[in-house]
Amino acid sequence: MDSHTIVEALLLGLLEGLTEFIPVSSTGHILLAGHFLGFHSTGKAFEILIQLGAILAILSVYFRRLWQMLLDLPHDRLTRHFVLGILIAFLPAAVIGALAHDFIKTVLFESPRLICIMLIIGGVVLLVVDRMKLQPVYRDVERFPTRLYLQIGLFQCLSLIPGTSRSGSTIVGALLLGVDKRAAAEFSFFLAIPTMVGAFAFDLFKNRNVLTTADLPIIAIGFVAAFVTALFVVRLLLDYVSRNGYSLFGWWRLVVGGVGLVALMVWG
Repeated sequence: MDSHTIVEALLLGLLEGLTEFIPVSSTGHILLAGHFLGFHSTGKAFEILIQLGAILAILSVYFRRLWQMLLDLPHDRLTRHFVLGILIAFLPAAVIGALAHDFIKTVLFESPRLICIMLIIGGVVLLVVDRMKLQPVYRDVERFPTRLYLQIGLFQCLSLIPGTSRSGSTIVGALLLGVDKRAAAEFSFFLAIPTMVGAFAFDLFKNRNVLTTADLPIIAIGFVAAFVTALFVVRLLLDYVSRNGYSLFGWWRLVVGGVGLVALMVWG
């Protein structure tokens, strides 16, 4: 493992943690950065497996709340409703992602131009939705109607196209369905837990025969970097979007997608 590869893994891990929970597509950013850096991982597993760092970051931030939910689950109806809602929202993308896994990894993950286009389209959508005069109806993630959990889960399916963004698709869907900005981001956090754990476990299983011990140090470096930066982002994001909305992330997507398209035309 040379120093150049270590630096690339560190940079990509930092990028994962920075972008995982904001609506700009962490996978799209990592794939684009990896393309231009010339970074190649076995079975494209690095890009998925380092998400474990971001998962642990959100688990640490929400540990007390999650632990209390676990204690309340057997006897509290509202807690059972919320946990069931998360599972309902998780299922559509989980089923489609499992069925289309090979196509996603071998075709969509290998299409940097598609990623740039989706970043731009998503940026436009985010800017438009952020400026719409939507009247929030739902402000408590634990009290959403069951149908709302399912509808947000269906929006999450869009994120299977790299560059779309898991958090972006769920947040935009939630906003359009009447959820306020803070609650939309918070539910995206909770939905990330089963979604990312599922993606991690499934990708690890699919690549079990091609990953070697030589891949582990690179994945570990990316994992640690993702954990540290994701911890920082999760602690700050809810307050930021409550005050400022999502327009910054829309412009971010437009810039990255536009620069990426120009770079692809110049350097390929």
